[in-house]
Amino acid sequence: MAAAPAPDLLRPALPLTVAGARLRPFEADDAPALARHANDRDIWRNLRDRFPHPYTLADAEWYVQFVNADGSRDLHLCLEVDGEAAGSISVLFQDDISRRSAEIGYWLGRAYWGRGIVTAATRALADYALAHFDLCRLYATVFEYNPASARVLEKAGFAFEARLRRSITKDGQTVDGLLYALLNSEC
Repeated sequence: MAAAPAPDLLRPALPLTVAGARLRPFEADDAPALARHANDRDIWRNLRDRFPHPYTLADAEWYVQFVNADGSRDLHLCLEVDGEAAGSISVLFQDDISRRSAEIGYWLGRAYWGRGIVTAATRALADYALAHFDLCRLYATVFEYNPASARVLEKAGFAFEARLRRSITKDGQTVDGLLYALLNSEC
């Protein structure tokens, strides 16, 4: 099992190339805005089942507490837009034989879609993760019915690697997952 990353490396603030947007650690007072933006069925449809719908203030408060807990070994950042928590982006470090790999995932409130914010956030966090952690690859799996997320990854430098046939079951439907990865040129 890989050692947990240093806590200070898990809480960076990162500027983005989109005006008014940045990545930063979550704060307790982010919960109301987070709940408002996350309570959207179209966001839920593209995330794991552990992401609840409806998404309540209690869910947001739990999440902020969870990502800020001592001993966290993953990287979870707030996607802030115009001074408000509008989404989340995470790097989930793998272990055992996959210890030099990490999964990246994200979501952004509907009001901010189409502005290039998630692409900028994905690029910034990928660069940060590859520079500060012992990683050879970052990867993400996209639901086949979410071409916008696939475009985000492609614009952020990720390459399509595989179609994982019938690998995702969500909302009573089993669909293909599209696997994208970004490799560290230093490996």
